[in-house]
Amino acid sequence: MSFGDLLQVLAGVGVLLYGIIIMGDSLQIIAGDRLRKLIGSLTATPIKGLLVGTAVTSILQSSSATTIMVVSFVDVGFMTLTQAIGVILGANIGTTVTGQLIAFDITNVAYICVLVGAAICIIAHKKRVKHIGVGIVGFGLLFIGMEMMQGPLSFLKERPEVTAAFSSHPAVAFLAGLILTLIVQSSSATVGLTMAIAVQGVIPLQTAIVIILGDNIGTTITAVLASLSANRAAKQAAAAHVMIKILGTLVILLVLPFYTSLIEMTANTISRQVANAHTIFNIIIALLFLPFVSQYANFIRKLIPDDESVQATSPIYLNRALLTVSSAAAIDAVRKEMIRLSRTARQMIEDCRKLIVEGDEKLVEEVERSESNVNEMTRDIVQYASEVGQGRLSTDMSTLLNLSTNAVSDAERIGDHATNLVEMYQYLQDHHLTLSPKALEEGNEMFALVLTALDKSIQALDEENPDLAAEAIKLEQRIDDMEKALRAQHIERLNRGLCKPGAGVVFIDILSNLERVGDHATNLADMVIEVSKLHKNKKLKTENAPKGKEAAK
Repeated sequence: MSFGDLLQVLAGVGVLLYGIIIMGDSLQIIAGDRLRKLIGSLTATPIKGLLVGTAVTSILQSSSATTIMVVSFVDVGFMTLTQAIGVILGANIGTTVTGQLIAFDITNVAYICVLVGAAICIIAHKKRVKHIGVGIVGFGLLFIGMEMMQGPLSFLKERPEVTAAFSSHPAVAFLAGLILTLIVQSSSATVGLTMAIAVQGVIPLQTAIVIILGDNIGTTITAVLASLSANRAAKQAAAAHVMIKILGTLVILLVLPFYTSLIEMTANTISRQVANAHTIFNIIIALLFLPFVSQYANFIRKLIPDDESVQATSPIYLNRALLTVSSAAAIDAVRKEMIRLSRTARQMIEDCRKLIVEGDEKLVEEVERSESNVNEMTRDIVQYASEVGQGRLSTDMSTLLNLSTNAVSDAERIGDHATNLVEMYQYLQDHHLTLSPKALEEGNEMFALVLTALDKSIQALDEENPDLAAEAIKLEQRIDDMEKALRAQHIERLNRGLCKPGAGVVFIDILSNLERVGDHATNLADMVIEVSKLHKNKKLKTENAPKGKEAAK
């Protein structure tokens, strides 16, 4: 094999892999956020999870993308391990669609696809149409990459020792598939390469199947890598993915001759047989695990015990049964989730204080993760509240619901300001700027006052304590006065050359964001006052209502 032929094979793998990537990316962009929501919301049972995982991965053209999303969902508490396993089983099936596509011999059509797709990209003005063109180009590149590999690999026909090495030593074939997939992180690409080799008659079907088994274990590396910096629940999901592939591989290896005979009956061409081996393997895995998903999840938890210190980040009070059973209880569920959300937002501000004042850089990732949690929880709470509001509510209940929903918005905005504060810290780091010791001291004072206001407001919400809420409201003026005073003092330092202008602007922005957080803390306290007034008016109406004979007149 000449150096030029080797380059052509590697280029063919690259073109195939690039085709998979751009086709999946374009389809994901066209679908928008619906795919992620689909994964996160329609996984109540393992069967639903299986169907969702299959559908989403068929569109994304990558089980790695799906499993990474699943691991991240488990990491932040939006998905349980049992739900994750169902989606992973579906993702394993969905990823085999690419292999089925490239088993077709439609190279001429592929060139037309690339031509048409490129023309759409050049001519179209709308981004959505351009992405459609990119997807068509990606589809064509799948087959062009296959054709690029097949020509140079024909030399293997004249090298019987290669055939003998793979056929006589199945472990070599297995490791070849495993290692190659670990490198390219795409089982679809390595399945395509296996097809290209098998078409030349270099390896028999059984050897190709062994390579495919190695591919399937190798593709789990992406989920493992995604879980390394995540919590223990995410590591459980990644471990479940790896164990599914390993156990499934062991089952097939035990009946390999029978499995090979089965695959031979499914198609007449070796390329289609290889694709079918990949698909049927993952279908068998799904059928084996699906009835025992709960038991399997418990087994994984024994291998990797739960971290009891991790708190749930998804809603825990929004029981959908309450929507039809009790509107009052459903409204109270919204209130409780709103308080949980407010506490999360408050912790984000505390983390920002440690980040900016104390320089604890590891909190950047924590705040960003919390922001994602807050946004997801906000959507869930608002959606639930809107469904509660569609029911028959009294005027008072409707008011309570609206107040809680408005408070959710305030808590979410506090999280946004925390994100702004992180961005300001990162700006300082990127531009090698530092705040003066005096600015850090004053910033810490501002943080402390704002956090005190948040603590009083959240406690008042939790206890429905109007007196505590009033204390929180009184702090608003102090926060405003402090922001103005510190701003003036800092401008004076800038004028005296004691602070760098770049850092000075950032410090003023920090003060401004903290002042806005104080406003939202006041809004939370205002809710308690409004609810208190509502209860008082209701009590007065009850006390002034006619009684006995007077009521009968």
